[in-house]
Amino acid sequence: MNDFMSHFNSIPEPRLKRKRQHELLDILFLSISAVLCGAEGWEEIEDFGHAKLAWLQQFFPYKNGIPRHDTVARVLSRLDPTALQHSFMSWINAACELTDGEVVAIDGKTVRRSFKGGDRKSAIHMVSAWACQNNVVLGQRKVNEKSNEITAIPALLELLELKGSIVTIDAMGCQTAIADKITQQGADYVLALKGNQGNLSEEVNDLFEQPAHAELKEQSAEEIDTGHGRIEKRICRQIQITNKHLLEGHKWEKLKTIIEITSMREVRGSTTTEKRYYISSLALDAKKAASAIRQHWSVENKLHWVLDVTFREDESRIRRGNGAEVMSTLRRLTLNLLKTNTTSNASLKRKRKIAALDEKLRTELIKGF
Repeated sequence: MNDFMSHFNSIPEPRLKRKRQHELLDILFLSISAVLCGAEGWEEIEDFGHAKLAWLQQFFPYKNGIPRHDTVARVLSRLDPTALQHSFMSWINAACELTDGEVVAIDGKTVRRSFKGGDRKSAIHMVSAWACQNNVVLGQRKVNEKSNEITAIPALLELLELKGSIVTIDAMGCQTAIADKITQQGADYVLALKGNQGNLSEEVNDLFEQPAHAELKEQSAEEIDTGHGRIEKRICRQIQITNKHLLEGHKWEKLKTIIEITSMREVRGSTTTEKRYYISSLALDAKKAASAIRQHWSVENKLHWVLDVTFREDESRIRRGNGAEVMSTLRRLTLNLLKTNTTSNASLKRKRKIAALDEKLRTELIKGF
């Protein structure tokens, strides 16, 4: 436990010394434990503390008892979210090592009810890095108001240890600066390509549509999935290119291949076809490229979906100060604890309920990896 919480020692204390009745680490540990066990707001964090005080005191003294919910709200809402994220990433880097070639999916999610003053546009938007094989959140970054993911992604990448991994990003992140940042950190990239890169998008499309050039090397791979009354066939074509094949190819650091994914889905006799295009620093290996693109979508169903369904993030009305961003980080931290635990085979939702009742499982979860 000391190893786990030692990563949070560097978070600045937001209160004046004379006004402190409860230590910052006491409040943080209480909040992490409560969110792990299903707490969704300030009052529920306090309720958990009163019910589990004896268990909490095995790790921290809580000399003045459990802080009131308004104290928890005041402290966490004034906490420096960047410092908390650095602590979070320090912990995950110490606890989890990326495997060579692991896919790291970068994607954003809006906390829909975190808007202020009736202005839904002010709801916070978080960009997360998801390790697809380890099933953990590596870090996250808030998108600044009046900005977008293009500015948040490089800031997040700068904090990550990415050497040897494959970074996948949707079309919003298809930017030369982002490709540069990824390759500078010793990783490869697979970036979705759409109309936001007009000329490049047209050139890539033309290369796949026209008859094969003798000097262009190409590979293809095919996957078929069935289930729930549907049949889905995906064909991945990957072409090795040089700058002479794309007018703007020289702008993209270490650009080696372009990729086309053709998805054909049949449901109740009706078939739909969709084509998607990507640029990549990966060498020619269609199976590897197809796998990286396929794994990218796990950020949706293993992270965003879980945050909404299991943690009910979209229903959270926490809006005070930095509270929404801080709670967002705590949810991802506890999700990592739940995902990596192997002592229970229960679903994440059930595991949280068991942890609220079973001191043994709660202790195993909170001790982490």
